[in-house]
Amino acid sequence: MATAREKNTQAISQRKLLGVAGLGWLFDAMDVGILAFIIAALHEDWGLTSQEMGWIGGINSIGMAVGAFVFGIYADRVGRKKIFIITLLLFSLASGFSAFTTTLAAFLVLRFFVGMGLGGELPVASTLVSESVPAKDRGRVVVLLESFWAAGWLVAAVISYFIIPEYGWRIALLLTALPAFYALYLRINLPDSPQFTAKKDVLRSVSANIRDVWSKTYRRPTLMLWIVWFTVVFSYYGMFLWLPSVMVMKGFPLIQSFQYVLIMTLAQLPGYFSAAWLIERAGRKFVLVTYLIGTAASALAFGNADTVTMLLISGAFLSFFNLGAWGALYAYSPEQYPTVIRATGTGMAASFGRIGGILGPILVGSMLTAGFGINVIFAIFCGSILIGALAVAFLGTETKQMELE
Repeated sequence: MATAREKNTQAISQRKLLGVAGLGWLFDAMDVGILAFIIAALHEDWGLTSQEMGWIGGINSIGMAVGAFVFGIYADRVGRKKIFIITLLLFSLASGFSAFTTTLAAFLVLRFFVGMGLGGELPVASTLVSESVPAKDRGRVVVLLESFWAAGWLVAAVISYFIIPEYGWRIALLLTALPAFYALYLRINLPDSPQFTAKKDVLRSVSANIRDVWSKTYRRPTLMLWIVWFTVVFSYYGMFLWLPSVMVMKGFPLIQSFQYVLIMTLAQLPGYFSAAWLIERAGRKFVLVTYLIGTAASALAFGNADTVTMLLISGAFLSFFNLGAWGALYAYSPEQYPTVIRATGTGMAASFGRIGGILGPILVGSMLTAGFGINVIFAIFCGSILIGALAVAFLGTETKQMELE
């Protein structure tokens, strides 16, 4: 049995890992969150059409799809830590340079590279943390890692509310990029996953890893993950990247829309913390299915809301349930595979999900251009999320406190 000193050392090590990984997660979320506000600002600054606004979110997700696939695969080859550092550096540089763009084309190119870094980092970070904490704490710690995303969105909302109207979107982008270099500095001294370190001499080809993800043994969990990742990412980026713009379309001034979205965003934190509390008690499947159904109901209510009160309440519940589901998904995904293909499997599922992130924002822009109402668009997202919930309920298996291979 571990001594009290050993247990204390382990707890400190977990907190350090959570803090360092979480900081990078927070800065990533700042960038994604602030993009939603910047799209609304660019609409006014550059006179963008609804379709052009949709492509900004879409190109970001194309980069995330490529990054999740490529970096997930190579995290099983060269280690979680190296990819963790590379992805944050790529994200930080591209985000900073995008503040100096003067054309939509240049902005889109840099957003692709921002997306690559972000898309690669998130599944690798959750894999690293999953492999570095005991089974009894794993789900809770990974959900708490995801909770840094909510903190990043809150910071993004605060920056957007106070900075963009006064100083412009360029300054806001620089503010999101510069602190990420501090997280990069902290990450250099971070140890790699002990499970990867123990098996790093087991050399496997990239093609073998990809084949194993879809082998008979892992076909069912892979199918389940690909469905739920696609539906969750499709709806999340379709809804949340357009949230400030939707508020403007519902008749609110830009500054007031930022204020309302900030209020809604506050509900993300209790969503994460409640999921973190439940996930080791009720299990991954229960939390994921319950929070996805809550997200679907909230999306339907938000799309049909016709008063400020209903908008704020349904928007808060949308944030609460959706981000709680995200936390459970990041905890659940790495647990489906053994160490040698864990990052590959998680990265491929996330990569397929990012295709949904490409289609979601573009769908909103196209449907708005075609004259469809917000209620119809959010009903589509409601249906998508319910499909994801059904996939987990019928194809998923419970992995609570399961020892990783």
